[in-house]
Amino acid sequence: MPQLLRVQNSAVSSDGFGAGEGQSLERPFGHADPAALMSWAGATASWPNRSEPGGSRGLDDYFTRDFRNNIGAEIMGRNKFGPVRGAWPDLKWRGWWGDDPPFRTPVFVLTHHPRPSFTLTDTTFHFIDATPAGALDQARVAADGRDVRLGGGVATVREFLDADLVDTLHIVVAPVDIERGERLWNGPDELTDRFHLESVPSPSGVTHLLFWRR
Repeated sequence: MPQLLRVQNSAVSSDGFGAGEGQSLERPFGHADPAALMSWAGATASWPNRSEPGGSRGLDDYFTRDFRNNIGAEIMGRNKFGPVRGAWPDLKWRGWWGDDPPFRTPVFVLTHHPRPSFTLTDTTFHFIDATPAGALDQARVAADGRDVRLGGGVATVREFLDADLVDTLHIVVAPVDIERGERLWNGPDELTDRFHLESVPSPSGVTHLLFWRR
């Protein structure tokens, strides 16, 4: 089986934005409300940060569980890793996720300002200055035969789409408009020249869009 590059559980607004303007330590999604984009996942029984029993089952829960299925490595952009820009002033920032990140795999962070790798529990972060193809080559080796997840943010997903490296996408459209910020698309039909598209509405109000190569 070939190693796929997969976008999974990536949420956008109805008008195509994955994050708003003005990302900061206090507001990781900029002016956008993260709950408006991600509450569908947080409400599920399989949400990894759930601290109490319960949560929904069904379609949204299936996709939340599938997040780690057959994933051996992740690629993400610098902006997803954190709000620090430019040269690293120090090495104190170690990601949004605390001491136990949810990835459970090697993570390759794309940056023009590399820094030493570090490990938190079973996730190792590597900081690389590489083209999309070069980053994917490194991630595939680390994935050891399993698939690679392209974690975002939006600019990184667009960069890999432009390089024609993405094999499948799962995009979750939330019923909210953001109006400005990091835009994935004007509409999903922009990708149908290269991908099949299946649209599956969920009782939670989001729509799951599944793309796979033609």
